Amino acid sequence: MTTTRSLAGFTGRGYDKGRSVVWQALWMLASSAFISQWWCPPKLRVRLLRVFGAEIGSGVVIKHRVRIHWPWKLTIGNDSWIGENAYILNLEPVTIGHDVCVSQEAMLCTGSHDHRSPTFEFDNAPIRIEDGAWIATRATVLRGCTVGRGAIVGASALVTENVAPDSIVLAPRAVTLER
Repeated sequence: MTTTRSLAGFTGRGYDKGRSVVWQALWMLASSAFISQWWCPPKLRVRLLRVFGAEIGSGVVIKHRVRIHWPWKLTIGNDSWIGENAYILNLEPVTIGHDVCVSQEAMLCTGSHDHRSPTFEFDNAPIRIEDGAWIATRATVLRGCTVGRGAIVGASALVTENVAPDSIVLAPRAVTLER
């Protein structure tokens, strides 16, 4: 079955950015001027994120070059780390528990599109990372998923469904064919 797309008809129906255009613009300015810069101290990053509506516990470390789409849709528990170049594309809420490590270049992506929609409308859903989980380097967690307490999502792994507590998800191994 082939779906004919008409992207010009895209409306974004059902998606609420959660703040005014002015607030969004201020966030984009603060994000590029301070949050992502190497010279900005982690404590200042956390303070600025809180100013823009993020709920962040104590002892949180957010490294430079981290991209957070909408801070007002972000909750982070105590003593969690967000590594360099991590990208939190939170069109919907992202909740990160206590003692969670989101490593370098990991991606948490709450956004998608409905492939059955002729205008490719949004198909977004929240993400939840429970206490003690580790999202390793370059791993990706997609919309609607919960990563359970103490679970590990290995380097470059792709999460498309819930991950049970204390389990490990690894990226598929490359297959070497003999000649």
